[in-house]
Amino acid sequence: MADGVQTYSSDELEDAWRKSEVLVEALPYIRRFTGKVVVVKYGGNAITDSTSGVDESLLSFAKDIVLMHSVGILPVIVHGGGPQIGDYLSRLGKSSEFVDGLRVTDAETLEIARMVLVGKVNPEIVTAINSLASIAVGLSGSDAGLILASAHSSEHGFVGKVDSVNPAIIEKLLAQGLVPVVATIGVDLSGQSYNINADTVAGAIAGAIKAEKLIYLTNVEGIRMVANDSRTLVRQVDVDDLSGLVEEGVVSGGMIPKVLSCMSAIASGAKSAHILDGTRDHALLVEIFTDKGIGTMIRSKDLVESVGGVG
Repeated sequence: MADGVQTYSSDELEDAWRKSEVLVEALPYIRRFTGKVVVVKYGGNAITDSTSGVDESLLSFAKDIVLMHSVGILPVIVHGGGPQIGDYLSRLGKSSEFVDGLRVTDAETLEIARMVLVGKVNPEIVTAINSLASIAVGLSGSDAGLILASAHSSEHGFVGKVDSVNPAIIEKLLAQGLVPVVATIGVDLSGQSYNINADTVAGAIAGAIKAEKLIYLTNVEGIRMVANDSRTLVRQVDVDDLSGLVEEGVVSGGMIPKVLSCMSAIASGAKSAHILDGTRDHALLVEIFTDKGIGTMIRSKDLVESVGGVG
């Protein structure tokens, strides 16, 4: 065969056809969500370790965010870092105590949480995105009065609850074509810092900016009717029925803060909320741009789907 002549196998051609079908399926979703805000909660549990020294899951996430941004979607990232905070506490010989699923936070633990969230996890996410496109900006809830907080309870120490969200800084960054990456440290009126549950912050921000979608990336594929049976995954549920699942105990443990935040965000004006397995490559893209999606979608009863499917 002459030099410069390139041929393709039947398998390669079939793969090309499959990719074209995916693009065609994505088109109506791209058109539908262009210009819309999508709040993505990227949990510490969604970041998996890599033996190569490069966090491949974080890079995959960054690619999803850049692609979403490239087709006109406006992502806002809210991140946690619970496992990373726990790891640093262990290295320092400091044990973690949890009450109602929240880490009891004394002054030393608060400083470690700030160091991990603002000084480590946040810049790692920003750097991963900016290695692909220079669009990400890191900030915390203490910047520009984004999150006004107060103590969650006396027994939790410096664990905070969200009193109010001032989304002005986020709206300005979005208007400039940038992607805000928010670390969940808030402050009260006196300037005291608090570490706040990232699920709660994501829901509060999504509600405050009337997001099109609130998406939780975690290490489970969504809400299950039977906790240890992936075959019972709930694909879609409205907020009224979801409230019943909480009351019945179907939703339990670490899923409760996510579900309550989803319900609160929708009540405040977000259109839908999603819970999905962020450890799977390109989970965001599958959930947003395909007919079936891969996680659980939560929506209000009056949300009318102009396009079929979970997307």
